[in-house]
Amino acid sequence: MLNQIVLVGRMTRDISVNKSSNGSKVATLCLAVPRSFKNSEGVYDTDFIDCVLFDIVAENTAEYCNKGDIVGVKGRIQSRIVEEGEKKENTIEIIAEKVTFLSSKKHEEAE
Repeated sequence: MLNQIVLVGRMTRDISVNKSSNGSKVATLCLAVPRSFKNSEGVYDTDFIDCVLFDIVAENTAEYCNKGDIVGVKGRIQSRIVEEGEKKENTIEIIAEKVTFLSSKKHEEAE
């Protein structure tokens, strides 16, 4: 069996690294990923996908990438149950195992 996903998109915001309750570093990256086909109105829709980054992947992405940069994310899909009061909701998220920096404004400004 295989649980693997590859996404390429633009970062919708700068990310910041926080510490989780178990002491690991964690950040959430939101990617805007345009669909490869037009909708009935002739427009390309965009999906906004949250990716969770841990430890060194989170640190490096926060340091070298900003809002608007294009990145590639390789990872896996994970589902978990989130409880709010008596309500339980199944949440699906992308756990990023590798982030590739494809374009960076910092890099373009340095040239």
